[in-house]
Amino acid sequence: MSLIAFRAAAILLALGIFLIDTLTPLEGAVAVLYVVVVLLAARTARRTDIIVAAAASIALTVIAYVDSHGLRHVGSPTLRALVSLAAIGIVALLALHGQKATETLSSQARLLNLSHDMIFVRDRIGVISFWNNAAEEVYGFTAREAVGRMADDLLRTRYSEPREAVEATLLETGRWDGRLEQRTKGGKALIVESRWAMQRDRSGKPTDVLETHTDVTERQAAHAALIQSERRYRRMFDATRIGVIEEDWTAIRAELARLDAPDEAALSVHLARHPDFIDRARKLTKIVDVNPAFLAMAAAGSASHLLSSVDDILSESDRTFPSALMAFARGETFYEGETEITAVDGRRIPVLFAITFPRRHEDADNVLVFVIDNSERKQAQDALLAAQAELAHAARVATLGELTASIAHEVNQPLMAVVTSGEAGMRWLRRETPDLKEVEAAIGRVIAEGRRASEIVKRIRAFLKKAPAQKAEVDIAAIAEEATQLVERELARGRIELRTDIDPNLPPVSGDRVQLQQVLVNLMVNASQAMAGKAGARLLCVRASLVGAGMVEVTVADTGPGIGPDEIGRLFDPFFTTKPDGMGMGLAICRTTAEAHDGTLSVESAVGTGATFRLSLPVREGDASHDPTHRI
Repeated sequence: MSLIAFRAAAILLALGIFLIDTLTPLEGAVAVLYVVVVLLAARTARRTDIIVAAAASIALTVIAYVDSHGLRHVGSPTLRALVSLAAIGIVALLALHGQKATETLSSQARLLNLSHDMIFVRDRIGVISFWNNAAEEVYGFTAREAVGRMADDLLRTRYSEPREAVEATLLETGRWDGRLEQRTKGGKALIVESRWAMQRDRSGKPTDVLETHTDVTERQAAHAALIQSERRYRRMFDATRIGVIEEDWTAIRAELARLDAPDEAALSVHLARHPDFIDRARKLTKIVDVNPAFLAMAAAGSASHLLSSVDDILSESDRTFPSALMAFARGETFYEGETEITAVDGRRIPVLFAITFPRRHEDADNVLVFVIDNSERKQAQDALLAAQAELAHAARVATLGELTASIAHEVNQPLMAVVTSGEAGMRWLRRETPDLKEVEAAIGRVIAEGRRASEIVKRIRAFLKKAPAQKAEVDIAAIAEEATQLVERELARGRIELRTDIDPNLPPVSGDRVQLQQVLVNLMVNASQAMAGKAGARLLCVRASLVGAGMVEVTVADTGPGIGPDEIGRLFDPFFTTKPDGMGMGLAICRTTAEAHDGTLSVESAVGTGATFRLSLPVREGDASHDPTHRI
């Protein structure tokens, strides 16, 4: 019934009772029936209606009593009227109390309906008596469909442990929580976190059970995916043949935050002024974990031998840690380099490494370092350098064979001058009156020519000397001049005109004098051989000048037939040659030598217009204002 219907029924009933009590000769306690009016008003769930109904019933009872018996008559009707009034008041009070309790229960029920969790109440055997809104939304069953049904049957509940054990825990402790699998009305499987609470009556007998369920299906799936991902990456971590180190840089970040170094320049200045900070930072970088490949690389029996700090595995000569520290401070996510680590048995192992840093917004400061043993590559590189040294020596000897005539001519000239000057001195001495001034001059010429011959022999011996490269400050202009003198006879025999344009004030470069001289000699001999048999002018131009920012360039240009487009791309490849009796190693060694000096060797050519080789070398560091008189 609606609110208005209850009110109308209460009013009509009150009027009927009043008329019966007033107009009929009945002597019973008719006014007691007003309690029904109060109960009807209570069905509206409004306190005002209960109070109004009780007050009206009391007023009508008094009016009917006064009308029927008056105020002076006291007897059994008075007692009946008082009993009726007491009954009306008691029922009104009980109705008001019940209304308050109902409002409290309704408020609690509304709170349960506001919960995001699925909540329902069932009795001991599992019959549902309450079903909140979240349960309707998630499970798909309305409250009307759920109430009165067995919870386990309705939701097709599956337990992770025996149902009897769950009930036993619930009876013993009054609570149970665990994970269940249930199904919605549409058949979708849900994983829920379930919490049960048992209600008991005053005698301690179990009555109802409150079940609260939280849908963790997606969380469970995400957790399972996370576990699977962690297992997969752990397998990759353990199975990879590349050494992997997990490091904790939290203390490093804290140290950097305490420094008064707001930018990279300030941090660089601080590190330069406080070199001990690097040593402290190496000790603060803790090793969290290492994979089996790195254990084998470091000759460690177990991870416990290495789980200390980076300082224990980096060699004392390492120069990469400061750069890695700067990259970390700049917020870069990647840094790579080449260094040496110290194995447990004391061996120093050359390695290539790559570091992955966390981003600045990430809380974790775990860093992964991937390490590759570079020993075999280093050995191969050393063997290659040794082979190149052998080939370079062979090339020098071969070049010397071609220059024998020129060298003999060059050495013969001072020797003939020595003989001529000596004979002249003897003639001056055999005169009747020896001319001592002329004798002194002749002896001076002998000494000068002897020294000249000695210098020529020294250059030839240095050119042939098989020794490792010794880099020093060298004068590239002097080297170019000496190289032209070495090939002068070869050029004369081929009727080749030599033109030089060498700046005598070039800044020094850092390198090996013999190797650089070999490069220039080889280039000039190749040019002379390319122009052999060519009709017309044969011209070789050698220039040396300062170009660009801190680079010295030596060019060797000829007027030979040039290099074809199919050959120029392979010209510096080992064992590629255009000569019938060539080895194909000269230009390859020349380029390797140039690169070993941090320089470049390139060629420009077109068929019929000759070829131009360019040797570019960096000026020695710190020599922006060079002193041209300070040379080797």
